[in-house]
Amino acid sequence: MDEAVSAADANRKFSLLLRRVREGHSYVVTSHGRPVARIVPANEHEITLSGARSALLSRLEAQPPISAGRWTRDELYEDER
Repeated sequence: MDEAVSAADANRKFSLLLRRVREGHSYVVTSHGRPVARIVPANEHEITLSGARSALLSRLEAQPPISAGRWTRDELYEDER
């Protein structure tokens, strides 16, 4: 679970936050009570991206191809007014 920290506190305690992130903790940075950013260990972010990419590719590969027919270049770039 991410721990919430205000932007002002994150600014004042940035070195401490980085040390804790290195130990595996993660934080949600808030501004005026609203989440604006996450600070997570670098390898966690890479794992998340890799997992999301794999899930997307698996889902796309499982879908059957559909025939959209043929269209002209003009139809592709037709202005909607």
